[in-house]
This record gives sequence, C-alpha cells and structure tokens, in this order.
Amino acid sequence: MQTPKVLFICLGNICRSPTAEAVFRARAEQAGLNVIIDSAGTSGWHIGEAPDQRSIEAGEARGYNFKGQASRKVIRADFGEFDYILAMDDQNMRALEEICPESYLSRLGLFLDYANDGATREVPDPYYGGGDGFTRVLDLIEQASDGLIAALKT
Repeated sequence: MQTPKVLFICLGNICRSPTAEAVFRARAEQAGLNVIIDSAGTSGWHIGEAPDQRSIEAGEARGYNFKGQASRKVIRADFGEFDYILAMDDQNMRALEEICPESYLSRLGLFLDYANDGATREVPDPYYGGGDGFTRVLDLIEQASDGLIAALKT
C-alpha cells in the first residue's frame, strides 16, 4: 500500500492548518500509521513565518510539536501530490475548488467531516479571538484527526 499523503489547508497557514499538521502527526505516529503530512494556506500573507505563538502555546500544552513548520501557500502541484487535501472551513474549500484541476477535485474535503460528532463542519479561525478559541480548535482537530486515522486504517 502506498503511503497516504495529507495536506491541511486554512487561510494563512499560521493557526488552524499548522495545528492540524502537528496534532495529526503526533496521533498518526501513536497509531503506528505511516503518513506524509503537510499544511498550507490559500493566501500568501504569512509565507515563511512560523505558526502563531498562541497556536504553538496551546498545542505544546497538550504535547504537540510545531518545530520546523513555516507558512506556505498552496500551489497547483499540491493537488497531484496529496491524496487528501482537507480544508478547515467552507471559505477555504471554495478557494481550493477554484484552483484545483478537475481531475483532482475528489481529493478535496472538509477536515471536520472526519470528526465523530458531525455537529460542527468548520474549524473556526481563532486568530482574532482569545485563548479559548485556540483550545476549541485543538479539541475539534483532535476529534477529526482520530476519525481520519480510523478511515486511513480501513
């Protein structure tokens, strides 16, 4: 079986998608799943920047590692490279659909479609909110990560 490749997408690639990358990397490793993981943004506002310090602090408090991460913008080649391209919200999903070659549209999805509760479809952007927003993002990403791992193991 080929190693699955997963790309997490948010707007600036400094809050939600780097958190998803860090959480999913740790949980996939714990589950013994061999997977290639990356993250990117639909905007180029923060290219080369480290994740938001609030994301790092919230994630590290739960034992996640953000080392080596730097913001990048999604590129056309990503659509052929990654098997799963998972947006954090509808806005970024629409942005991906606009630039994705038609032959790869089936690789796009919302990350929270893998969460068990299914009540929330979007990971809210915590950038302009308080610290509790980053904790909420972690909760949602952990749920969806576990669901994606289960799907990849079947």
